[in-house]
Amino acid sequence: MNQASPVLVVIDAQNGFLTEHSRPVVPTIVDLVQRWQAAGGATIFTRYLNFPGSQYERIMGWTKLQESPETDLVDELSPYHEKATAVVDKTIYTLFNEAGSAVVAEHEWTDLYICGIDTNSCVLKTAVDAFERDLTPWIVVDACASHSGPEAHDAGLLVARKFIGESQLIASQAVPIHA
Repeated sequence: MNQASPVLVVIDAQNGFLTEHSRPVVPTIVDLVQRWQAAGGATIFTRYLNFPGSQYERIMGWTKLQESPETDLVDELSPYHEKATAVVDKTIYTLFNEAGSAVVAEHEWTDLYICGIDTNSCVLKTAVDAFERDLTPWIVVDACASHSGPEAHDAGLLVARKFIGESQLIASQAVPIHA
């Protein structure tokens, strides 16, 4: 059996996803990232980039996150994403576009500790895609939120329990961080 090789994945903690529902999770994400990086852990940040004519615009009528400052990572994470192993820009829900898949394979990460915004879409899709790639996804529930509100967050967690298993949803204080 291969030894676990963990990475912390911070999904779309961007200005354009901050609302009264998602903003309160930022300090928890910052604390987790700070502790993880202080212990020497690898970190990936993702940035969702929408574009004119995208499926999100064409089908859903959603036109946000097409330019700065909406696409920028939140200021509180600036000192940490500069130290990240990778920052992956994506135009889809999941980390696992070509660049994200390549960086995970290159570093041979096996365990993905996933936090960020939105629990019900990009966090959930990344966790399920990791599961289907024979990786071990962990959703850090108190370091995730949905800009749409607690109902969407809770729905994402409900579906995640069915897709990847109840035991894969953990609190930030339960994330194994070793100095």
